[in-house]
Amino acid sequence: MPQLHVEHVTLAFGGLKALTDVSLVVPEGEIVSIIGPNGAGKTSLLNCISGFYHPTQGRITFGAHDLSRSAPNVVTSYGIARAFQNLELFRGLSVVENLLLARHTHLRYSLLDSLVYYGRASRQEAENRAYVERVIDFMELEAHRHHPVGTLAYGIQKRVEVARALTLAPQLLLLDEPMAGMNVEEKEDMVRFILDIQREQGITVMLIEHDMGVVMDISDRVYVLDFGLKIAEGTPAEVSANPRVIEAYTGVAEHPPAPALQGVSA
Repeated sequence: MPQLHVEHVTLAFGGLKALTDVSLVVPEGEIVSIIGPNGAGKTSLLNCISGFYHPTQGRITFGAHDLSRSAPNVVTSYGIARAFQNLELFRGLSVVENLLLARHTHLRYSLLDSLVYYGRASRQEAENRAYVERVIDFMELEAHRHHPVGTLAYGIQKRVEVARALTLAPQLLLLDEPMAGMNVEEKEDMVRFILDIQREQGITVMLIEHDMGVVMDISDRVYVLDFGLKIAEGTPAEVSANPRVIEAYTGVAEHPPAPALQGVSA
């Protein structure tokens, strides 16, 4: 059964429509990419799913949960985590501290438990620490664990951003341009981590990415937005050969399919 449903979603800011009647399905266990030119509404769609925006019309469901009017913390509690395009980390704190802070939503002990700090409080703290250690190992951040995030190379900071989302133990991971600004080596590392997240961790991934080569290599299915409208969907091969997609990226109605999407930045 599909894990995420977006049904006829419209998002309007006054007279401006960021999304118009967008519908899509993200099946469990797949990597699904959202592409489109700048201003197409990709991040607005992720904002609707993660609770930062509420759709003007339409419905978003995740399993049995209706996300259409849910706050971000409620969406997180349903098993959805997000890594942002612009880094949302505490730059003065270490990698370990950033990840431990992200785990606070999994703490369930009372104020009294925390003051005495025994039994449930100490047990949950130990469990959270162990979970963070596993994420650090998985994302190969051991060498950077005690470094302030703000002192790390940009590519490592992007990796910490994804690790922060993973510490929430999501079923669905939303990635907003995780490879933006990276060099080739850093992109290759991030692609490897995304594939491992899907295959080894069994986490569904919804991805916005500019690098068409990456999208076509790792996606199970692709949706294309243009001016807030869904103009195409299908496998990477189907989408890359779609005349409407080629026109949206190049501005030319008739263009050979294969070269049109190679290396084009969304």
